[in-house]
Amino acid sequence: MPVKVLKNEGRELRIRVLDGNHTALQMFRYRLNDRDDVEYANYFQNHPDLDDPELYVRSVKGKKADKILKDICAEIAKELSSIKL
Repeated sequence: MPVKVLKNEGRELRIRVLDGNHTALQMFRYRLNDRDDVEYANYFQNHPDLDDPELYVRSVKGKKADKILKDICAEIAKELSSIKL
């Protein structure tokens, strides 16, 4: 899932998820907001046909938003790699 970093300033991270869908973004939003080190997380979709959605994360003081997102990506990858079909 390619992303474009729009803002990465310590506690705040805003990325555009190229060809992102609601299922993946909802999963990230839910997991981010479930953490104690995240103050606020949400995703935004402007025009569904013209604009790629954006994910916004604001962490609590003393935590880096980009590290939190990377940690969640690693957790998800680990969970998905353990699926046996």
